[in-house]
Amino acid sequence: MTPMEPTPTLLTPMHAASPAGLSLAIQIHLACALAATALGPLALWSRKGSTRHRWSGRVWVLLMIGAALTSLFIRDFRLPNLGGYTPIHLLPLLTAFGLTQAIRAILRRDIATHRQTMRSVYIGGCLIAGTFTLLPGRYLGDLLWHHALGLV
Repeated sequence: MTPMEPTPTLLTPMHAASPAGLSLAIQIHLACALAATALGPLALWSRKGSTRHRWSGRVWVLLMIGAALTSLFIRDFRLPNLGGYTPIHLLPLLTAFGLTQAIRAILRRDIATHRQTMRSVYIGGCLIAGTFTLLPGRYLGDLLWHHALGLV
């Protein structure tokens, strides 16, 4: 604490979420998830079949696989769980299923199924999951709303 910061008391407790408290699994997961969220629109909106589309799509798939795999090492024993795995841990399974279906579709040259499945994986795996992750009261939500923005 700096000399200008008040000492935490019962009325001004130190907030539980802290950037220093991130485990390696959360750091890797966060890096993959943020990069996938940022890269997704490039893959989705670039000209289909172009080199940019193919390479950004391949990198995006690898980032999504990284986010899904690292999420298996992030467990929460506070919420209703089974061995630390909560309902949100169904997302890596859905992500893996969606990516597999999208890759199969493009290998069959079924562009419409590939496009729709990749959009669904992006919306569900990046946007919806990210929104739930950043709700106040969740660890990363508290990092954003309390530490980064000072709002909650």
